[in-house]
Amino acid sequence: MGHREDLLDGAKRCLVEKGYARTTARDIVAASGANLASIGYHYGSKDALMRQAVIASSEEWGTGMVALAPADREASAEDADPLARFAATWDAVLHRIATEREFIAAQVEVLGLLPRDEGLREAIGEVLPEGSEGLVAIFEGVSDTEVDATAARIVGPFYQALLTGLMVQSLVRPNAMPTGADLAEAVRRVTQGEVLGPDGQERGAARAEGGA
Repeated sequence: MGHREDLLDGAKRCLVEKGYARTTARDIVAASGANLASIGYHYGSKDALMRQAVIASSEEWGTGMVALAPADREASAEDADPLARFAATWDAVLHRIATEREFIAAQVEVLGLLPRDEGLREAIGEVLPEGSEGLVAIFEGVSDTEVDATAARIVGPFYQALLTGLMVQSLVRPNAMPTGADLAEAVRRVTQGEVLGPDGQERGAARAEGGA
């Protein structure tokens, strides 16, 4: 690799090991084997390099998520039930969240910096739509090219919101995380008007009959 690639690789390691805010230019130099001057030459500044490290790390993590879907979608019995597919995919995602805590911690730290770091906010904002499209593709078991603009705009942020919230929750209450089945059941209850349990189910049924 050249110095540019070495610097990015070093910055990604520092992001996970030290965090975004605590990483210094000298940390990156030590991790990459490059020199201080090369940071400015290739990236303009340490902050610009770290922003690129955040994006590259997220993209690599997202690429790894593609492998979470069943290899043979046509042969998967789960495809017959969208909620079962939803649950199975989330179980795989939740396993990654639970076993890659340093990466998750770095991502959550970055989220907290967004309101006060315009450059970081703009950099992430530019790639967020692509990330939403990728999530739809993963959960629907299709390629990115098969995701239409409407699905990416409407469904993508829904998956993004769930993923971000679960990342935060995994750091706060790691022993109380929902399962994929829990998330699927939550979606079913919300869409069927059964959030409040037996009493809520009865009211939901009454509303349905009243509207008939």
